[in-house]
Amino acid sequence: MPVINRVADLQPDIAAWRRTLHQQPELMYDVEGTAAFVAERLREFGCDEVVTGLGRTGVVGVIRGARPAGTGDLKAIGLRADMDALPIVEATGLPYASKVPGKMHACGHDGHTAMLLGAARYLAETRNFVGDAVMIFQPAEEGGAGAAAMIDDGLMERFGIEQVYGMHNGPGIPVGAFAISPGPVMAATDAIDIRIEGHGGHAARPHLCVDPVLAGAQLITALQGIVSRNVDPFEAAVVSMCEFHAGNARNVIPQYAELKGTVRTMTAEVRDMVEQRVRDVVAGVAQLTGTRIELTYERGYPVLVNHMAETDVAIQVARDVAGEANVVPLPPLMGAEDFAYMLEKRPGAFVFIGNGDSAGLHHPAYDFNDEAIVYGTSYWVRLVETQLAA
Repeated sequence: MPVINRVADLQPDIAAWRRTLHQQPELMYDVEGTAAFVAERLREFGCDEVVTGLGRTGVVGVIRGARPAGTGDLKAIGLRADMDALPIVEATGLPYASKVPGKMHACGHDGHTAMLLGAARYLAETRNFVGDAVMIFQPAEEGGAGAAAMIDDGLMERFGIEQVYGMHNGPGIPVGAFAISPGPVMAATDAIDIRIEGHGGHAARPHLCVDPVLAGAQLITALQGIVSRNVDPFEAAVVSMCEFHAGNARNVIPQYAELKGTVRTMTAEVRDMVEQRVRDVVAGVAQLTGTRIELTYERGYPVLVNHMAETDVAIQVARDVAGEANVVPLPPLMGAEDFAYMLEKRPGAFVFIGNGDSAGLHHPAYDFNDEAIVYGTSYWVRLVETQLAA
């Protein structure tokens, strides 16, 4: 089955919603305006239940099929879109560019939200399925773990969700194509914060000082060796130290230095090992240099793992919409995605939809491609009608 004709008819409305949201980006959990827009549309469509304030500012719309699920049937599936934007100054020059200084939808969450709204409108009109389609509009994907917050508020149990699915746009993937694979496809992400205390003094008398800059340089070199010398070459891991702050004068050895970085891994075992090696390296450099080093190692989003059976379903649905040649394997990505929390709680799959030859995600010139709307919205509809077949 190709793109749904009714969805193609709805495309101008969906694109208009997307552009309205694009002009008023909101960050993290502070998405009250976006959430209100979403809830208003869901009520207009005739959703059977609209719940706001889940996970602080999340919205859930429930659409019940033409008849309830019977014994043995799959009773409810969740479809998730993220709503938050990024603290980036937009540089697109578009007529619908952000009207909020310093904020923009640079990751396409406006498009994700609009496509799921389009699917909600269609499904509320047709109801050609049994059981419940649960539309999940989530805040704070960009570093705030909004998925975990909604789960903690009882998302899965309250709405009886048995499977859950997510979607993200992919610059560089052709419009009308999808990319998806089973297993680990996006990395766990952890944060490293290091504070080094030495003994400051005059740069001409280093023998009377304990230099935190030298210790920081040695620490960076040693940390970068973890992946090359401790991680199996057939495994994936990244340790990147991206901030180094120390001193404010060329002739003063400072008292303190600060380092910040990120760790990305694709399995729980490698994640545990890298964390322990970071701790060992920090302790060793402190002893070697005579500095006092304070390490804060904070675990972030877990590995996103697509479940095998649900990924097979998602692949077939994507093929129905886009054609077999336009559904390709997704190579593992070292970026992170908090939909991973939902896939830890329920089986499901995360798919990428083509955004064409656009600027990259999180770039000031990025814009979601409205030509992708009919494919993403049709995918959502077909997924519901397949998994909750009447």
